[in-house]
Amino acid sequence: MKNLWKSADVLDFIERYKKYGEDVALRTYSARLIGQDSTLVLHGGGNTSVKSRVRDLSGESIEVIYMKGSGWDLSTIEPAGHPAIELAKLTQLRKLDKLSDEEMVNQLRIHLLDSSSPNPSVETLLHAFLPHKFIDHTHADAVLAITNQVDGEQKVRDWAQTKLGIVPYIMPGFALAKLAATMYEKNPEVEGLVLLKHGIFTFGATAEESYNRMVYWVGEAEKWLDSKPSFSYHTVIKNTSYDQSEVMNVMNILRGANTLSDETKKKTQPAQDPLQRMLCGFRSSSHILDFVNSREVLEFSQIGPATPDHVIRTKPKPVLIAHEALTNVDTFPSEVKKSIENFQSNYRNYFLRQCEKQGVIKKMLDPLPRIFLVPGMGCFAFAPTRKEVTIALDIYEHTIDVIQKALSVGTYQALPEKDIFDMEYWSLEQAKLGKSAEKAFSRKIVWISGAASGIGLATAIAFARLGAHLYLTDSNENFLQEALKHPDLKNCTKGLRCDVTQKKAVEESFIQCSLEFGGVDIVISNAGFAPTSPIAECTDELLRKSFEVNFFAHQNVAQAAVKIMKRQNIGGTLLFNASKSAFNPGPDFGPYTLPKVGVIGLMRQYAVELGTYGIRSNAVNADRVRTRLYSDNLLENRAASRGISVNEYLSGNLVAEEVYAEDVAEAFVYLARARKTTGAVIPVDGGNAAAFPR
Repeated sequence: MKNLWKSADVLDFIERYKKYGEDVALRTYSARLIGQDSTLVLHGGGNTSVKSRVRDLSGESIEVIYMKGSGWDLSTIEPAGHPAIELAKLTQLRKLDKLSDEEMVNQLRIHLLDSSSPNPSVETLLHAFLPHKFIDHTHADAVLAITNQVDGEQKVRDWAQTKLGIVPYIMPGFALAKLAATMYEKNPEVEGLVLLKHGIFTFGATAEESYNRMVYWVGEAEKWLDSKPSFSYHTVIKNTSYDQSEVMNVMNILRGANTLSDETKKKTQPAQDPLQRMLCGFRSSSHILDFVNSREVLEFSQIGPATPDHVIRTKPKPVLIAHEALTNVDTFPSEVKKSIENFQSNYRNYFLRQCEKQGVIKKMLDPLPRIFLVPGMGCFAFAPTRKEVTIALDIYEHTIDVIQKALSVGTYQALPEKDIFDMEYWSLEQAKLGKSAEKAFSRKIVWISGAASGIGLATAIAFARLGAHLYLTDSNENFLQEALKHPDLKNCTKGLRCDVTQKKAVEESFIQCSLEFGGVDIVISNAGFAPTSPIAECTDELLRKSFEVNFFAHQNVAQAAVKIMKRQNIGGTLLFNASKSAFNPGPDFGPYTLPKVGVIGLMRQYAVELGTYGIRSNAVNADRVRTRLYSDNLLENRAASRGISVNEYLSGNLVAEEVYAEDVAEAFVYLARARKTTGAVIPVDGGNAAAFPR
């Protein structure tokens, strides 16, 4: 455990945040030091506070506690992430015998100095009831490895002697706050508190003292663990080398199988996807493989999370896929399905068992597993967003570390099932997930070619605004990198330079899309170029080049996408950017028109052959859209050939309005939503009677 405190950085923070006062500046600095160490906290975990004084509106000096707010991550926290609460109002609550969670949250909110502040941490009262100015709380791996034992309390004493107080496990909230304060008062000389199967608190008169104590005691825990004989797993399966395409296959199969179908949506909300699908991520390392390939994984993966806070991300247990299932390509999907069905059955039994034992009525959360362990390959995680997938992977990777450390000094033991259930179904814990109304394409993965500009970029932005996760490809690396910086795309998008005329390049892009998100749901084959020549004078070279880009590239894309969609077995959508030229060719546009006619046929053939797989195929016919397709003065030349201006050319349609890339994007969005439409062509050309599909 490395101490990262630097005096020069302290001065920088004090200057940078001087308008908030020195206490808040120091609180921000040391909170970030803690948050940036993943062995201490992960993704929003842990909490920090500082007690200080401010003047209220009347000018009276009052004592406040600046407490980490819900939704803030310690690694990047700003002063606003520690909202101020009237301390005296909180300390008075200790006199109460009981305080419900709802009333506790209410008390925290009504005593905020700024009503627009985020909800303070559920452990605010624990910080408030302790007398120290600065308090830090983490879920350090090394500490959990010591506390998550049958005799965890004794092992804590062996490690910390009497320098740290020990608090038995109680769910966070009022009761824990009172108990922790009582345990501290029994020995006020302690430098911190260890909460069994939960974490560690340290405190001090200064930010540096509290932080130093955290680093010291976690470091001492690491040393204590290192002093014991290291634990070696009993390897059952040797590490196997898998290439990326094999990992992709597994991710596609897992993602497709790990879904729920809401049959009521099919009748009541026909435009909505009845499948509750998630994104999938993969991680493998020697550390992970040592665990998943071992005999011990059968027992210790099924015991429970390292700290109860993690259950909302990982569910109580992972699914363990038998290695034998992975070695048989033909039966692997059915084995995965059986494993998921067993998990769901066990999860429902766990839910009903705890509701009956506790005499409570609750609504069951979805019974889909979040973590899969595949011997020989690694760890797979599921969540509604890519960010949450990363969180789940990080958590389980650290869980593996805690388990191995725990086995070096005893036997890994998580909390009893009742406590795990209480945490998983605690409304205040579920609130950490920040649930909000999902958008039309939340949890959907959209792959787009020619996505760096024009119609492709407009389409990417339209899907991103509706919640989609995007994988963008384009042949121009510079344009693509610039597009990825767009404000609407930077948080949900990945991309790769790809020449769609090259089959291997297209297949590689879909492999990378799967490795990033788990698979693909919607494919928009958009890339193209517009060559011109009188057809009787057209060179073979130009015509063949046009067919490569404007026809065969669409086939390359569709073929690669359909392989993934079939593996997922949850349907899919193919969307092609065709052209009005397929129905209404223009003079000298033959090299462009001919392959576009083929695209319409291609789209319809996919619709005919793949409907039984739930895969829909449709096309958009756009015309006269101002994009890079009209390069080299093509737009001006087309207008001049008709003896009109560019503006007249662009608005020369039935509605007498120019068609924009955004209009075409909306057509793609519509077709992606139209679950009962396949084999269709939608014109987006402002109206051209000669180009009406027929």
